[in-house]
Amino acid sequence: MGQLKELLATRAVLILDGALGTELEYRGYDVSGKLWSAKYLVEKPEVIQDLHETYLEAGADILTTSTYQATLPGLIEAGLSDAEAEKVLRLTVALAKAARDKVWAKLSEEEKNKRPYPLIGGDIGPYAAYLADGSEYSGDYGEITVEALKAFHRPRIAILLEEGVDFLILETVPNGSEVQALAELLREEFPTVEAYLSVTSPNGEALPDGTVLKSIGALVEGSSQILAVGINCSAPRVVSKALRVLRKETDKPLVTYPNSGEVYDGATQTWSEDADHSHSLLENTRVWQAQGAKIVGGCCRTRPSDIAELSQGLRG
Repeated sequence: MGQLKELLATRAVLILDGALGTELEYRGYDVSGKLWSAKYLVEKPEVIQDLHETYLEAGADILTTSTYQATLPGLIEAGLSDAEAEKVLRLTVALAKAARDKVWAKLSEEEKNKRPYPLIGGDIGPYAAYLADGSEYSGDYGEITVEALKAFHRPRIAILLEEGVDFLILETVPNGSEVQALAELLREEFPTVEAYLSVTSPNGEALPDGTVLKSIGALVEGSSQILAVGINCSAPRVVSKALRVLRKETDKPLVTYPNSGEVYDGATQTWSEDADHSHSLLENTRVWQAQGAKIVGGCCRTRPSDIAELSQGLRG
């Protein structure tokens, strides 16, 4: 049994870390541009490790590598050589491990007994993150094929696994063909790897490209490697509906980490509309837990304080 599978079987809830770019902005760092928060892997990597430590101290059980926006093509287009870009991807795992070692060493034995040893999930953000045009919210990838999507994701997956991540996080996927590509790639080339899958949805019924959530649930039910499925970076108001759709197709644990309810404009790289303050993240998550959510957290516009509230509220 792999580490993620074991924790899903033995723990009532696993708490994710939270948004990286949001917290960098809050601390005064400029995250504009195609690389977004990933540019600090090149310019100031200690900032990334510090954020990892902050989320672990807040109670996160899963630490996400800072590779959502960091891809080989994106880093190379930003001016790095092939070797330098690969080194940056490897650095993301080293930073996460260093943060875990540092925080865990400071905990008392009593504190350690209250929580699992944190896992490091290798973040496989969508092709849309590389495009950096807001297509996380449209799923419009043009004419790209499933095989081309496999080719895009393959090297980053291989590097993260070589560096020793505990499992893969396939997240914020807005396109049905990309879900197919990722599932096939795991099965065909990385057959021992564990993962969870999280998609985006504007309405709780389908992905932004129109792929129905029902088909995603059925795909996950047929995969021995994708251990949980859910929704992230979507408005809180659509999450319960999405979980109901997924639950009809699979009995696997569900995943929830919504954004604040605001809407991102990829062209201007700004957020619009008001955040949903009708319920706190903790209040919403308790509802989603009752629907089967076991991996929970917050996405864009959420902060370490939100993760700390989840940790305290769900575990005491």
